[in-house]
Amino acid sequence: MINLKNEYIERMRSLLKEDYPLYEKALSEPSVKGFRVNTEKMSLENFLKLNPFGNEKIPYVQNGFYLNYEKAGNHPYHHAGLIYIQEPSAMAPSECVDILPDFKILDMCAAPGGKSTQLKSKLGENGVLVSNEIIPSRLKILTGNIERLGLKNCVTTCFDTKRLTSLFPKTFDLIMVDAPCSGEGMLRKEEAASAEWSENNVALCSERQLEILENAVLCLKDGGSIIYSTCTFSLEENEMVVDEFLNRHSEFELSEVNAAVKEKTSDGILFDGAKSKNLNLCRRFYPHKARGEGQFMAVLKNTLTQKEQKQIGFKSEKVPQIVYDFLDEVLESYPKENVLMYGTTPVIFNKSFNVPPKSAFCCGVTIGEIKKNYILPHHQFFMSFGCSFKNKIKLDLNDERVLKYLSGEEIKCDNNSGWAAVLVDGATLGGVKISNGTAKNHYPKGLRLKK
Repeated sequence: MINLKNEYIERMRSLLKEDYPLYEKALSEPSVKGFRVNTEKMSLENFLKLNPFGNEKIPYVQNGFYLNYEKAGNHPYHHAGLIYIQEPSAMAPSECVDILPDFKILDMCAAPGGKSTQLKSKLGENGVLVSNEIIPSRLKILTGNIERLGLKNCVTTCFDTKRLTSLFPKTFDLIMVDAPCSGEGMLRKEEAASAEWSENNVALCSERQLEILENAVLCLKDGGSIIYSTCTFSLEENEMVVDEFLNRHSEFELSEVNAAVKEKTSDGILFDGAKSKNLNLCRRFYPHKARGEGQFMAVLKNTLTQKEQKQIGFKSEKVPQIVYDFLDEVLESYPKENVLMYGTTPVIFNKSFNVPPKSAFCCGVTIGEIKKNYILPHHQFFMSFGCSFKNKIKLDLNDERVLKYLSGEEIKCDNNSGWAAVLVDGATLGGVKISNGTAKNHYPKGLRLKK
């Protein structure tokens, strides 16, 4: 049983009333795990023919399932970016609203990338995702997950959210604010969270959450929506933040969430002194009522009419011919109009979306490094465009070369010499350079299986 502080117990008893014993009982049960299928790498229909991880659907996520597999992170399908392991309730906020394929989306507090990659899976070729994370070490994890899943038209940044307001004013159709919080909803999953909990931290988090929401307003287009979410239960960080925000911004209103999310969540709480009378439209995910940890979410809709904006395109230096020559050599096809230079780096990115110089940690798909007379391809390039390679080493899961490759070893093949993508059951694992039937391994050392 988790050792809960007395102050926390009293707060939760006051919040849940007769349901508190059920909540306490749920904390003694194992945490629930889930995963999403990355439909940008493989259709759901085709993945289900291979799926070893569990077939029980998460009811409010079309491509989400409860995880029933030990050490799924070591599986080749995980390395190939076919799945993203994510706690089930954390998938609910991204399912709250309908998303159009050409949306421009900002995730303001994005690491490790669960909500970002989930939102990106709903976008089409013209949609763009900007994922921001203020802590550099967590930014690298976020960027690594976007890279592993082979996602295109993504930008990662490392800023305080205030800085984003000058980089991307009135730019986004949808903004996710999965705000840093006191983590009360994660007590079953992360026992250290109980020891770190304090009423003082709850108050500090509440101040920071409002500040982030204020910055989100300045990045949002008129008519756009903000999804505000936390993984905590406190009124101060949830309904009270929403109520104060709505009091400050008469142009915003609370919106209903999609029906599938509403069905598995409880109404928000109308607390004494609330100025907004429809806080019931906020949603609460409780571990004693649905399968998952704690989660709060609210959709804040800007009601102003969107004005026609002049679109500022991507500003790129001239792309060296060597880049096109490399792409023509290795790929069957690619969007030539979206081959750009971000600083000194050749990338493939939506040319209609402006990313200010030196603002991004990663912008679009990095093609590689321009050397004196050749291109050294980046792992991200293989992961995003591997299926378009002319030269592919196609392996099935039982081929011993799969684990050899993931361990960093050379593998034998009968392919032509040159750069090639390595695939397992149709999904890209990474790249190699082939010479005389031997494929020299280019799987990044930090990702390799440890023997």
